[in-house]
Amino acid sequence: MRYSGLIEKYRDRLPVTASTPVISLGEGNTPLIELRNLPAILGTDVQMFVKFEGLNPTGSFKDRGMTMAVTKAVEAGSKAIICASTGNTSAAAAAYAARAGIGCFVLIPEGKIALGKLAQAMMHGSTVIQIQGNFDDGMRLVQELSSDMPVALVNSVNPYRLQGQKTISFEIIEALGDAPDYHVLPVGNAGNISGHWMGYSESVCQQTEACGLCHGACPYHPAKPIATKRPIMIGNQAAGAAPFLRGEMVKNPETIATAIRIGHPMSWNLAWAAVRESGGWFNECTDQEILAAQALLARHEGVFCEPSSATGFAGLIKDIQAGRIKAGSRIVITLTGHGLKDPDTAIAQSSKPHLVAAERGAIGDLISKHL
Repeated sequence: MRYSGLIEKYRDRLPVTASTPVISLGEGNTPLIELRNLPAILGTDVQMFVKFEGLNPTGSFKDRGMTMAVTKAVEAGSKAIICASTGNTSAAAAAYAARAGIGCFVLIPEGKIALGKLAQAMMHGSTVIQIQGNFDDGMRLVQELSSDMPVALVNSVNPYRLQGQKTISFEIIEALGDAPDYHVLPVGNAGNISGHWMGYSESVCQQTEACGLCHGACPYHPAKPIATKRPIMIGNQAAGAAPFLRGEMVKNPETIATAIRIGHPMSWNLAWAAVRESGGWFNECTDQEILAAQALLARHEGVFCEPSSATGFAGLIKDIQAGRIKAGSRIVITLTGHGLKDPDTAIAQSSKPHLVAAERGAIGDLISKHL
């Protein structure tokens, strides 16, 4: 059967009905790629998989939550949506609003957004408003505006966003046959780690003793349990935007990883709950560590993610080196967005093209030097 998006696939696990007008671009169903080369390079025997969310329709995991948020907004009769964004949310909101035929307003920080993401929001026809402030200022403003204007707020404070994002856990369990031992991901506004944990929690039976109903209707869950365990959750932040490591909000966050340049996470309590309940932890990485991790994934595995995505893998490298990861473990790393979201950063850290004469000899000499 033709795949038609995560809402249709997981109807029995999402707050929709047969009459809900589903707004979808075929999101979800992203590949779970096993890393074949990097474990040996890092000198570890752990099994690593990356869930490459950069292959969603607008190039990031935000599509999972946006299909649900816009679907429910349309169901409620909204004619327009609004969000604050560091880039990916604005791209997803603009695309799904266009699909739904409704208006879209996005607030972005002036000069603090990767061009690939800005181009998406503009091309999809949204009204882009640059503010002289950061994401946290934008978040405050859209909350105020949506409270007394006829626009639906679709940031991750919208509970339907997390409902869509939890489906990533279902897909991982289906691909592996169970939950991994660890799940590692970058943390900015913290909706993603919260959504992941929601999905894993809904996938297991929470009873301390077998109730005998796991092969039928379980009264404690909306659907049949599909996993035997939940993973240890590890959230990684950029050092310049790491409120979970500081234990308090960060007033002026700064990092090259623009998608997680957030000092006041909206899902603060949910993210802490995910880490504490799973026995996990938060970690932080410098911009240099993040860019190095991005390069490792691209050059040794052929997976090109944006810097913010690479933050999860950068933190995992540090945890492996510190001996915090059990030998032989199975690990999933969420790569939240495609590298083409931020081409300028990628080009800046790559070697320049070689300029030679359009002659076979000149090109052959250059190839010989690199063999």
